[in-house]
Order: sequence, then structure tokens, then C-alpha cells
Amino acid sequence: MAKSKKKKQDHSSTIALNKKARHDFFIEENYEAGIALEGWEVKSLRAGHIQIKESYVLVKDGEAFLFGAHISPLPTASTHIHPDPLRSRKLLMHRRELDRLIGLVDRKGYTLVPLALYWSRGRAKLDIGLAKGKQAHDKRNTIKDRDWKREQGRIMKKS
Repeated sequence: MAKSKKKKQDHSSTIALNKKARHDFFIEENYEAGIALEGWEVKSLRAGHIQIKESYVLVKDGEAFLFGAHISPLPTASTHIHPDPLRSRKLLMHRRELDRLIGLVDRKGYTLVPLALYWSRGRAKLDIGLAKGKQAHDKRNTIKDRDWKREQGRIMKKS
């Protein structure tokens, strides 16, 4: 009898997280996008040399681009390549998704925020959140709710 092969879930597939995004924005929808990368950038991603905390997504001319993501080049990068760590990178999405995002961002005042960068079947994917900004009182309410849930957990654990 042949054994059925099950794919193991790789928990190390996450490359970078943007924890600040969930603190600063209300995330309403998530989208997955591929990224057009150069060879040295893929090597740096595998080594975990990326920072997406200050990055953002813009839609220009019907295409989405990632700005502000810092991918540090490895010291072993080729001598004939002059890497630009902050270059804008094109995001690969379906036309229908892009058209929908263009409408929401332009007309309704949403913004696009990168939430996480991860590997999916050997390809780098970016999780993009359709977001609205939080105000100071919203942030305080979020912190208050989180503290209350933590306190509830402690109370339930004691009983």
C-alpha cells in the first residue's frame, strides 16, 4: 500500500511582520500579492534581512507598488550589481482585485498597508490590508479591551 503524503506546515514561512499596522489601522480586508524581486533580494529575504514597518502600498497607473520596504543586501552580493535597498517593488495581483482596490482607495479614503511577508510554495507573498486609520481614542479603546481580555483569562485560570 502506498502511503499518502501529507504536506507539513512550515511555521518558519513568515519572513517579516508589521505589528505596528494593526495598532495604527483598522484592517477591513486582506489581499495576497506576489512581489517582483531581483535575485539578490530573494537571497536577502531567505536570510531574513527585510523591514516592512515603515512601508506602504500605492496604486499608480493601474498597478500596485510597495514603497519604503528596506531589503538589506548581503555582503556576498555580486560585485557587478549595485543594490538599492529602498527601491519600489511591483506587486503582482489580479486585474479585478486591482480595480476594486483603486476604487476603494480613491473614493472611500482607505489606505493599503503591508501586514506580513511570507513564503508560499517557494514564492514571496505580501499580505496587504485594506485599512482605515485609527485615532488616539480608538487606540486607547483597543488597549483597554486587550487588558480586559487578559484579566478575564487570569480570573478564569484561578477558578
